[in-house]
Amino acid sequence: MSSNDLSRDLNERHIRLMALGACIGVGLFLGSAKAIQMAGPAIMLSYIIGGLAILVIMRALGEMAVHNPVAGSFSRYAQDYLGPLAGYLTGWNYWFLWLVTCVAEITAVAIYMGIWFPDVPRWIWALAALASMGAINLITVRAFGEFEFWFALIKIVTIVAMVVVGLGMIVFGFGNDGIATGIGNLWSNGGFMPHGISGVLMSLQMVMFAYLGVEMIGLTAGEAKNPQKTIPGAINSVFWRILLFYVGALFVIMSIYPWNEIGTQGSPFVMTFERMGIKTAAGIINFVVITAALSSCNGGIFSTGRMLYSLAQHGQAPKAFAKTSKGGVPRNALILSIVALLGGVALNYMVPEKVFTWVTSIATFGAIWTWAMILLAQLKFRRGLSQAEVGKLQYRMWLYPLSSYLAMAFLVLVVALMAYFEETRIALYIGPAFLVLLVVLYYALNLAPKNEQVGALSRSA
Repeated sequence: MSSNDLSRDLNERHIRLMALGACIGVGLFLGSAKAIQMAGPAIMLSYIIGGLAILVIMRALGEMAVHNPVAGSFSRYAQDYLGPLAGYLTGWNYWFLWLVTCVAEITAVAIYMGIWFPDVPRWIWALAALASMGAINLITVRAFGEFEFWFALIKIVTIVAMVVVGLGMIVFGFGNDGIATGIGNLWSNGGFMPHGISGVLMSLQMVMFAYLGVEMIGLTAGEAKNPQKTIPGAINSVFWRILLFYVGALFVIMSIYPWNEIGTQGSPFVMTFERMGIKTAAGIINFVVITAALSSCNGGIFSTGRMLYSLAQHGQAPKAFAKTSKGGVPRNALILSIVALLGGVALNYMVPEKVFTWVTSIATFGAIWTWAMILLAQLKFRRGLSQAEVGKLQYRMWLYPLSSYLAMAFLVLVVALMAYFEETRIALYIGPAFLVLLVVLYYALNLAPKNEQVGALSRSA
């Protein structure tokens, strides 16, 4: 390993648990109340439809990642197959996307710690969360992997316990004086689809944002010990874990409680465990929510560091960020991300809440941009292969190219829905404006390559 190489020190168990925990966020533990109010019990359909689209996107990413496991993942593939500008936009867009998301997660940690320690100023908890997650990332990639493994395990155990306990209530009447609750609530309060197909469509953009982070699996390819084995295994489990963790948990919650009452009396997780006689349920769920937020922040710092490292390798960020420590950690890139997050934490307390909401809308648009770039890069990648080369691919996209086009059409539908609904329309002003700013900087700072040498070198690597 050269002085500027990343360390391949992530084991299969690290990546599998990261894959499992990547798209399980704070929202699920707080009941996904807003999305449920939009679609009613039919929100499960939204998660299944969105999950199928994510499965195709991840399969496309996996095809490229197994063939060429590199740092930067989809930014590098956009660079190689769609051109330097596409790689630059994808990389910096994803860097900023996670910066914004991390600020939100750090703020969440501070809010939930405030439930236990109301007299401690929130900024102290926000700073402590950033300092601890930043330190973990700066030590070694193995330290990051270990913490993410345990963070993910806590979330997964909680959800599985919730599903098991909930099924006990539904079938055997546990916690309900032995009277089985059944699943009548799924259709007895205005029907399974109380707001019609429009409610399902309206919820899609919220559902897709919930899946942000699952593409992080691709970023681990550059540091996985055996990417040809671990990446396919992690991706193949995507759809099934969506069914268990999102659809399974929501099925249980909406069977036990009327959908139109969910979120009005606190977290359904807390309510369910309390009915089973667990008096400390609120404290347990508060702890789980904090670990979920820390997990997202931990993964976000990892993502921003690797993306900046990849951009620097291609001359699209200062060269200092392409250097790694003796342990193979891109320390300079991580430090910049952590410093930027410090500014983000400060801004979060200085600017009005509405302005901060506008900034976070970049994350919604940025997620869709990232997924679209993955699909476009995979289509271009596959077109450049001969029949013999396609036959040698260790991991292939299903139903190529139909599946890629269908997933792309679905993303276009989500963008159209964001434009239709006033609440989310702001994302389509801020997101493209941010990309225009990046393009201006790209040419103003003379980042466009004088020739295609950079692309040629990357393709031969």
